[in-house]
Amino acid sequence: MASDTVPRRPASGSQRSSGDPRVIDERKTERTHVKSTASVSLRKRVSNKDHQDERPTEPERYSREAERAKAGSRAEAGSAAGLRKEKSIPQLPWNPQASLVPHTTAPLASRISAPPLASQAPQALQAAPLNQLSSEAQEAAILDDLLFVFMGYEGQYIRFAGSYNPLVEKDRLAGPGFRILPGLDPSLRDLTISMLKMATHFCAVEAFVEVQSREEFGAVNHALCAAIRKLLKDYLGLIAQLEHQLLTNASFTLQILHLHTLSTSHMLFQLYSLAHEILRKNSLLEEDLEDSVDEFDDVENILESLREGGDLGPGSIPGKKVCKGGSVLGLLTKRLASMSGDPAARTLLTTLLREASRPYMSMLNEWLHHGGIKDPHAEFLVKEQKSIRRERLEEDYTDEYWEKRYTIRDNDIPPQLDGVKDKVLLAGKYLNVVRECGGVDISKEVRDVPKTFDDVRFLDNVNGAYANANSSLLNLLLTTHALPARLRSLKHYFFLDRSDFFSYFLELGTSELKKPAKVVNVAKLQSLLDLVLRHPGSVAAQDPFKEDVKVQMNEVGLTKWLMRVVSVSGIDQDGGSLDNHQTPAIQSTTAEDDKNIVGFNALELDYSVPFPLSLVISRKTVLRYQLLFRYLLSLRHLETLLVGSWQEHNKERSWRHKSSNPKLEMWKRRAWTLRARMLVFVQQLLYFCTAEVIEPNYQNLMARLDGSDKTDVDGKGGAKQVNRTVDELMQDHVDFLDTCLKECMLTNSKLLRIHSKIMTTCAMFATYTAHLSRVLSTADLDLSSTSSSSSSDPINTSSTSFSLKPPPTTTNPSHLSQPPPPYDPTRLDKLSDNLSKYEENFSRHLRILLDVLNYTAATETVVLLGLCARLSTAAEGGMGGGYGGSGGSGG
Repeated sequence: MASDTVPRRPASGSQRSSGDPRVIDERKTERTHVKSTASVSLRKRVSNKDHQDERPTEPERYSREAERAKAGSRAEAGSAAGLRKEKSIPQLPWNPQASLVPHTTAPLASRISAPPLASQAPQALQAAPLNQLSSEAQEAAILDDLLFVFMGYEGQYIRFAGSYNPLVEKDRLAGPGFRILPGLDPSLRDLTISMLKMATHFCAVEAFVEVQSREEFGAVNHALCAAIRKLLKDYLGLIAQLEHQLLTNASFTLQILHLHTLSTSHMLFQLYSLAHEILRKNSLLEEDLEDSVDEFDDVENILESLREGGDLGPGSIPGKKVCKGGSVLGLLTKRLASMSGDPAARTLLTTLLREASRPYMSMLNEWLHHGGIKDPHAEFLVKEQKSIRRERLEEDYTDEYWEKRYTIRDNDIPPQLDGVKDKVLLAGKYLNVVRECGGVDISKEVRDVPKTFDDVRFLDNVNGAYANANSSLLNLLLTTHALPARLRSLKHYFFLDRSDFFSYFLELGTSELKKPAKVVNVAKLQSLLDLVLRHPGSVAAQDPFKEDVKVQMNEVGLTKWLMRVVSVSGIDQDGGSLDNHQTPAIQSTTAEDDKNIVGFNALELDYSVPFPLSLVISRKTVLRYQLLFRYLLSLRHLETLLVGSWQEHNKERSWRHKSSNPKLEMWKRRAWTLRARMLVFVQQLLYFCTAEVIEPNYQNLMARLDGSDKTDVDGKGGAKQVNRTVDELMQDHVDFLDTCLKECMLTNSKLLRIHSKIMTTCAMFATYTAHLSRVLSTADLDLSSTSSSSSSDPINTSSTSFSLKPPPTTTNPSHLSQPPPPYDPTRLDKLSDNLSKYEENFSRHLRILLDVLNYTAATETVVLLGLCARLSTAAEGGMGGGYGGSGGSGG
């Protein structure tokens, strides 16, 4: 045949002639042997079709292969006599067939079963031993084998290592090892072994692409696998070109093949290293120790998946460590930085990073420009908790919607976004709020935005989107939903600013508020409040938000509530030394009071705020407003009680009558002085809280609010520079309330306890005044001796003009008709002892309060120095004496 005379390739480094008769003779003999072997094999397959059911299964074939691999050397080194003996023994027919493997979530993964191992083929199909071939024939055979091995198949003389099992995924991902049958020339063997690494890398990378293309590994891994698949396609094109050279170029040698594959081998090595690093992160190869320590740190995601009805299959367990999304991009970036001195590797990794970042940039642009998350594989740096809905804002006291609805996955942040991660989070959160209010057209396609991480506009895109989202939400809050007007409305209602309506409300609701909190008719109080707010003469009549104010009862006392807040939140700056005193203080001062707390002490207002204003005026901030309101109301109520005592002292004849007993007159002046000191204390405290704490801080808040919608434009690049953000606005609001709570002494446990004792003393003395008015006549001989003393002054008939007085201070008309009690000379001593106890108690606690205030003003809050100066007059009795003298002059 003419084809039999085609000249063969010489061995590396040797000279040979195409016309050498020995070479032609050798090739003819070899081809004749191959043709006869093929024809024998074909005849055997045709004659044994009926025995197809007897062929071994695939697992059996691989188990037999493992046994045969151990005895491979004996089988391959068999003599001619052994071959003749084996031919005489009947063998089972060898009829390998391919089958389809089950579907996986990787759409482009191969579904064809692994081919049988070459060592399983019958001895008749085995090639001649290498030691029987010349060096030229060995090189030709090895060249032919290498082209198959480079594509992941076994050759006649280059086989898989015995430890490799293509049915095991871990072995495929690690890459097969190859062994060369004995007998190869050492020079050819060394060169061949150096090229076999490329085949190992190709097989491992190909298996990596099939595994990482599964659905659970995310869109970034899918894009990375698509980019690698393109490179592998180019690699297979190179193999086809090398095969063409082998068939057409007589001078194509093993050395030339090695030179042609050097650059490709380096590329595959880089891909292989990258693949193994990702697989280690995924725990598909050896376990990554850093990740295995925190195996159960993602319990929140597991619970979230269960809430949403998700499937916790092997590939979709949220707690399972999977390297995807930002982790893959970060790994690529890290390798790119470490390979900066290798131009080829840098070009390769740059290409892979560019292609892998495309789906991530698509998610980023959707978040930045539409406020939505399209992240089916949970690989974006912003995580969404879908179970937290805005409808729960009405009862949410922890700001979960704003704080926890969207959070950052700290372990999955690409290095490119690490410096702007907070801007990315806030930009999407702001736009999400605007979108829920109908302010973002989500159908509008985002154009002219960077598609990859290496785009020069990448950071400008983030900064521009952040500035736009911030200005959109600020405009929505400040203009569309009138946030400043809302804050002014809150100030009117909760801080009793221009509170003529509230005084009228307390006057109308006195009968109800005197009752225990458990039996107060809240509906009646709500109707009274609505009536007052709608009164044409009221300041609140023009308030457009008066419908949002509600009345409710809190059966926990204010001091007990504040002590709970202090002990839980750790606001107290005194450290652990006060922890032992907190619980007894609560029990001793408020536990009994809470059982019979009256409506005045349990009254609080509630305020409903629509979305999105509920983000700024959240339940957490409304709670702070309520604490301040209850404190101011307690001061206002105590002031009313003391003013009622002053009225009592000026109306009752027993107080107005100038007795002939000088001791009794001195006792009256002591009582007037103590009442005036208490009134000065309460009024100075109320003035300090409203005029020196709340009002200045509120003005500072409004000043910051007025400047929050101003945005500067940078003259160089035209980029917007955000002066104020919505988060800063929200934080300013919370800081304003926290500052008011702190400067009003509601966050220090020691101040709370002392203040509670003083307030209790004042309230008890105010309610004790009515009892003193009845008992005082028994201590005055002049009043007891005159018959006219049985009737009170006509002025008592108007004693109900101040309706905020407690029940003991109200004069009972039936009591006026009763005869006066007889004169008791020991009564004055008892009254003097009781009054001394009140004076001592009030003075002692006031001195302690002043000491603590001075210490706190020197260490924490300077503004308390002004309060110390004001309260010192009540402690010394200077202003109190004058006040008491005026009270006494009425007699």
